[in-house]
Amino acid sequence: MEEVKKGIADVQEGGTTETMADYSKELEASFRTIREGDIISGTVISVNEEAVTLDLDYYAPGVIKAADMSSDPTFSVLADVHVGDQVEATVVKKDDGAGNIQLSCVEAAEVLGWDRLKQYLDEKKVLSVKVSEVVNKGVVAFVEGIRGFIPASQLALDYVEDLSVFQGRTLEVIVITVDTEKKRLVLSAKELLKEREAERLNHKISMIVPGSILEGRVESLMPYGAFVDLGDGLSGLVHISQISTRRLKKPSEVLSVGDQVKVRVLNTNDNKISLSIKAAAEAQEPDEIDERQAAEYSSRESVGTSLGDLLKGLKF
Repeated sequence: MEEVKKGIADVQEGGTTETMADYSKELEASFRTIREGDIISGTVISVNEEAVTLDLDYYAPGVIKAADMSSDPTFSVLADVHVGDQVEATVVKKDDGAGNIQLSCVEAAEVLGWDRLKQYLDEKKVLSVKVSEVVNKGVVAFVEGIRGFIPASQLALDYVEDLSVFQGRTLEVIVITVDTEKKRLVLSAKELLKEREAERLNHKISMIVPGSILEGRVESLMPYGAFVDLGDGLSGLVHISQISTRRLKKPSEVLSVGDQVKVRVLNTNDNKISLSIKAAAEAQEPDEIDERQAAEYSSRESVGTSLGDLLKGLKF
């Protein structure tokens, strides 16, 4: 405070070209009150293996011990913290014995982290996390310094048998459960993958031209029709009325799972592919008839084109 007063006196006496604005930061710091338990932010000004030092815009710097930076076992103070970073932390002690303010990011995470996680849940924010541990029925990753669980069923689109392959991997996830009372955070990579797969398939469906003839395999039979696998994750429905020219009581009268069929695309409304086996057959009938007739004609041994054949039977 004495230094601030001296600086102001120098300005008043005309002994310097500095203005009152140059001392606004010092003035603000001198009137600022910091209490234990407060959550404050600062700029990282130095990092070493033991601690991180912050500029708090205050007469004393803030110091965070490396162990108080994060609960994440994969966290590295030297690799993950850089000069210039903005950090929020809880005031543990106003004086650590060396004139510094002792801070903790771990304690701040317990207060701020859950509020942010609720926001991420509402926004469906995509987060990049690193798997720190493989546990029973899932893996663990930290978000905002808080331990999150990713169940095995939420790691991929398909069943994951060996969880160990995810150790240390970086995944993109969304928050699906935040329970502050039980301190429970659940993340999912699968939900995000499902959304992206749906976008990919919808794009491919939009590229299919109605009227096209495609080949596929019957993957399932239902009372109302047959689903045909068209490959690359695409499948379409052949309604029972579009299976055959004759009236059917059930698709299994003429189809079996695994049958290879030709289908015609009727439409792709609402990102669903409607198909017709009957229309595909009708579209190809003329060509098939022409080919059959040509084959029959060329196989007639009695028909010839030699001069003798042409003159045979004529009377002169």
